[in-house]
Amino acid sequence: MNGISSGRIGAPQIIAGILLFLFLGQCAWLVAHERPGEFEVTDADFDRIAEGIAQWRGHAIAGTPTVANPSPELLQIRGGRFDAHHSPLWYLIGSAPVAVLDISPDHRLWIWLTRAPYVLLGALLGASLWYVARRLYGNFGGYTALALYCFSPAVIRSTTLWFSNPDMGAAWGTFGAVFTAIAVAHTLYAPREVILWNWRRILLLGISLALAIGSHFSLVIVLPLALAFMVYVAPNRTAAAIAILLAACGVALVLIFAAYFFHPRVFGESFMNTSWLDASIRAMGMPAAYLQVIREGLAAGPVLVLLVPVAVVTYAAWPKTRYFGNTAPLVAAILFAILRVAAPHDPESVFSLLMAVFLFVFVAGIAADLLETKARELTAAVLLGLLSANTLWNLIVLARIGG
Repeated sequence: MNGISSGRIGAPQIIAGILLFLFLGQCAWLVAHERPGEFEVTDADFDRIAEGIAQWRGHAIAGTPTVANPSPELLQIRGGRFDAHHSPLWYLIGSAPVAVLDISPDHRLWIWLTRAPYVLLGALLGASLWYVARRLYGNFGGYTALALYCFSPAVIRSTTLWFSNPDMGAAWGTFGAVFTAIAVAHTLYAPREVILWNWRRILLLGISLALAIGSHFSLVIVLPLALAFMVYVAPNRTAAAIAILLAACGVALVLIFAAYFFHPRVFGESFMNTSWLDASIRAMGMPAAYLQVIREGLAAGPVLVLLVPVAVVTYAAWPKTRYFGNTAPLVAAILFAILRVAAPHDPESVFSLLMAVFLFVFVAGIAADLLETKARELTAAVLLGLLSANTLWNLIVLARIGG
């Protein structure tokens, strides 16, 4: 465990770095084949960036009626004059580089600069996923989760906005919020002053919540999820867990308010027009909604068609695997799958992306458990073969895009 918890750079960090470098290379390949004015970059994409630039330059607050003549495409996405689904943070992230450098959409560099923040967020999410999986399951678990992530078509598409919404900030924020909350809860057993001792983690939790909820209001659902995990981990410190989460919510609220450039009236009116959870109970009875979730799950990597069922059956049949480190990502993945079923009409839903990310962690945990059995060599060989095949398949698909 000392090697896992130390900050030294060794073989695990180097291997993770290589995987993330390959991830960045795939993202760069896809961005290089996007063309402004063609179907990969939609009118709504241009308008989202334009509203963000207008706010950076002090002309308006993105996603609100202060923007003059918003496009019909963008109005449809956000649900009206006030964006019911995103705070201005959603607009500000992608537009920041082009606002600073004053790059025209006609310039080739515009594509690279508008994608760069999401590629960075995608790499940070990958690094976070590796760190969490490695701490939970050891080096092999970390490699498995990161390999699934780095060669996932759905993740790469989301990172580069290739026919996908800019949801990578929401995904990283949600992932960080869940596991930071769990980490904070584990510290509550220590005999120290809770609030003062945990101020760094509270700040990190608040930033994660702001990034998640500010990027997609429906991710307010992460609050009860985080609290449930905290109370489970520290059942005798419920009051402290609630206090910490409330403090983090205060930090998140200030940061989201900052995304409105501290305009209280616009901030208040925006929240009055917010759709916190766009879901329908009736959709739960639609078989097509479940099939859509399965298709989007498989889009995260064809190897999941084998790994997820095996992992779930193993979890159900083998009590040794039913510990909190495996249960938490499975519960989160199921929650986001249910939310996706309840909101089937949202194209490229952030819930599908989050479902896939938490499934990567869950599969890595079960794989690490199987490596502790007598079938260690067989498990390693099969998993290595499946991950290699998944990697090769993804690279072939990317190569065809450039063909």
